[in-house]
Amino acid sequence: MVNTMPDNWSLPEPPDAPELTPYDLRCEHRRTPLGIGTRTPRLAWRLASDRRGDAPAGHRVTVHGPGDALAWDSGWIDGQDVSADYGGAPLVSFARYTWRVEVRDGGSAQSWFDTGVLHADEWRAAWIEHDPETEPPFEPPTDDREPRTVRTAHLPAPRYFRRVVDLPPATAVRIAVTARGLYELHVNGHRAGDGELTPGWTDYRQRVPYQVYDVTDLAGDGPLCVGAILADGWWSGSLGWDGRQQAQRYGRRPQLLAQIVAEHADGSRTVIGTDERWRETTGPLRYADLLMGEWYDARLDLGGWDLPGFDDSSWAPARVADTGLTVLVPSVAEPVRVTQDLEPVEIRAQDGRTIVDLGQNIAGRVRLTVRGAAPGTRVTLRHGEALTDDGGLYTANLRSAEATDHYVTAGRAEETYEPRFTVHGFRYVEVTGHADVGVVGRAMHSDTPVAGEFSCSDAMVRQLMSNIWWSQRDNFVSVPTDCPQRDERLGWTADAQVFLPTACYNADVAAFFTGWLADLRCAQTAEGAVPDVVPHVITERHGTPAWGDAATIVPWHLYEVYGDERVLRDSLPSMRRWVDHVERHNPGLIWRNRVGSHYGDWLQADVRTDRDVLATAYFALSADLTARAAAVLGDTAARDRYAGLRERIGEAFAREFVSADGRVTGDTQTGYLLALAHRLVPAGLVPAAVAHLVADLERRGRRLTTGFAGVALLGPVLSAHGHADLAYALLHDDRYPSWGYSIKRGATTIWERWDGWTEETGFGPVAMNSFNHYALGSVGAWLYGGVAGLGQEEGSVGFRRPRIRPLVGGALRWASAAYETPLGRLSSRWEIDGGELRLSVRIPPGALATVHVPTTDPSSVRESGELVTGVGWTGSALVCRVGSGRYSFTSAW
Repeated sequence: MVNTMPDNWSLPEPPDAPELTPYDLRCEHRRTPLGIGTRTPRLAWRLASDRRGDAPAGHRVTVHGPGDALAWDSGWIDGQDVSADYGGAPLVSFARYTWRVEVRDGGSAQSWFDTGVLHADEWRAAWIEHDPETEPPFEPPTDDREPRTVRTAHLPAPRYFRRVVDLPPATAVRIAVTARGLYELHVNGHRAGDGELTPGWTDYRQRVPYQVYDVTDLAGDGPLCVGAILADGWWSGSLGWDGRQQAQRYGRRPQLLAQIVAEHADGSRTVIGTDERWRETTGPLRYADLLMGEWYDARLDLGGWDLPGFDDSSWAPARVADTGLTVLVPSVAEPVRVTQDLEPVEIRAQDGRTIVDLGQNIAGRVRLTVRGAAPGTRVTLRHGEALTDDGGLYTANLRSAEATDHYVTAGRAEETYEPRFTVHGFRYVEVTGHADVGVVGRAMHSDTPVAGEFSCSDAMVRQLMSNIWWSQRDNFVSVPTDCPQRDERLGWTADAQVFLPTACYNADVAAFFTGWLADLRCAQTAEGAVPDVVPHVITERHGTPAWGDAATIVPWHLYEVYGDERVLRDSLPSMRRWVDHVERHNPGLIWRNRVGSHYGDWLQADVRTDRDVLATAYFALSADLTARAAAVLGDTAARDRYAGLRERIGEAFAREFVSADGRVTGDTQTGYLLALAHRLVPAGLVPAAVAHLVADLERRGRRLTTGFAGVALLGPVLSAHGHADLAYALLHDDRYPSWGYSIKRGATTIWERWDGWTEETGFGPVAMNSFNHYALGSVGAWLYGGVAGLGQEEGSVGFRRPRIRPLVGGALRWASAAYETPLGRLSSRWEIDGGELRLSVRIPPGALATVHVPTTDPSSVRESGELVTGVGWTGSALVCRVGSGRYSFTSAW
């Protein structure tokens, strides 16, 4: 077991706070964001205090804009809110705003945000592209004609664009940039920003995100050179899979759009956008493709191409593209970034090739160092997740994705290469062409801030959490994808919704999923069907149970966790259209018609859950969540309509699928889990249904059979019905099928399928066998919310009423978790020592928590040495109510 959780994924401690102290200030769910596009941004903060019982009584927010002019003073607002919607003077585009929050009877903190383009008519830029009629024939520097494969023969060379402008002295210079494709921005010889694969992936037919860069420090006093490298990316490169290799899903060639805004001391501005005065050419990048990889010829280096004095007379003028109007939208989430470097744990040379083991399966790329190679030496990097029995690179599961980078040397004593516009899923790298090389793995993902951490006494469970974390990061690459390695990498909607609770514990994904939900709403059909993948690229797959239900599950869960009603306001029409679509085609309320691809409980083990049971359970859930969302927004008519629909679906489900002895049609674990979790079993039959579920587990030797739709429910349902021992048995199991089975075989990420590799058959089916796929890792939410006990009471939003109810059991001697709620830090740690249990908790200011102290003797419970009577007794725990602060309980165990 490697347990490679990096240090920069650990949760930093809140500040020491002798009084109420705001920290972690955010605007639109992001810290110090550039390019905010909403005119009423939400400003939020968390609170820390070392005083027990502390709670905010009020706050005041002040915002200052350009010239330090006061833009908004909220005045003192009573209450316990930890956010405020901006309510001041109209914001100005391309401006910095500083803001401060003061807490009544406490401290204050300050942050800032920058605006982007707040009015569409402020754009002064045109889309520009390469004009193929101006391209001279390419002549390589030697007879090496780039021997390409069939899959890479068609790939074009990325283009280099530049323009030099003379600006009057400027106090600030910002650039708004986007691409249909991928871009890398350069200013005066330096790369601007640290985002990768910008502007990211979205449905470019509906909306194109842009980024804003503050390049004041790079601009200097002389001429300003702005350059960009432009590649195909998701726009026109290889993308997705639906039975054949796909390219040019959205367009034929990439395009660039940029707008320079320089601010001067007298308050005036100079605005310069992309147009025909920009120049472009090719360079050392001969091709760059997300799936296939890159070819870089260092002999063709364009040294100084991004500096003002560079001679670009041989470059061609850019062509202004006439592609119609597309809505330009500000990026709402943090970009993809490189967040960690991994040194090899083993390097092995054999048969003229070097196999490098990074010790961890990642999404990312390699930084290659080549020493002592003659000019024109081609060094090839192939990437894979596993090795074959003979020690070679296993690539069969990549399908048509080549995942291969080529670097042709210039002949320097030492030279370094790192791809720009590709990403691979891999643990192993095969290097050929030159022996004296150095390899460093570079992990890349959307840089969602760390929000939680979990640990325990069991090494295998710790490795499981590490695997879950890595799979989340590796598959959150602009959108939530299913795998980072093969020719798919799509935003499958069911995968995203089943894993979302775990994702929210691990990281702050509010902004990340806000952007993805916008694409989901764009992709919904006129009649309400939701695609199986978002962004939508597989045209014939719509309306599948559990997949389409992401339209209701994702916005509701985001609201429950973060307490931001705006996600419901934006999503309620889409939620209603989805439920209406299912009801329209299934008036009998058993979901059998218009079921799309109907994958069922995808990749379940050795059983087949009844698909009508699964579909109808999700129909009931979506109707319920839609009713709840309508209630939050005050739409009583919609609330009543969908609440009534939910009740009728429940009655139909019970009549159709639940027998008089509590048996659910199909008699599978997932069938029972769905019916019990979503309250579809009549109350009198719940004990019998639970008994059938337990019997199935015992009959199978306490082994699971659940696939994507059921696996997240195992721990919560078993625990809620008094069978935590079974949940722990599954957690600790290392037989097939189980999480431990893959860990015992060296897994460092979550496998897509339980049988990704077995002793009997070796590697699983190459048609679909990713070793990095988060769906089966949705057990992570139970580790936080069950094992460590961090959750919230029914009806609570934003963790205002947290519930700490740890499950002491299994092979664990201790477990701990911490989570940054919208209010502040919530944490729990329990430990068994002899006949005593110690429970330490931390409650954020403004929260009223229910703490369940596990004990075999309620009269033994003490807090910091003082006897505790509590407010109730559950049969295994004393129930206490506490306000904010730190508490240390002891009890007999």
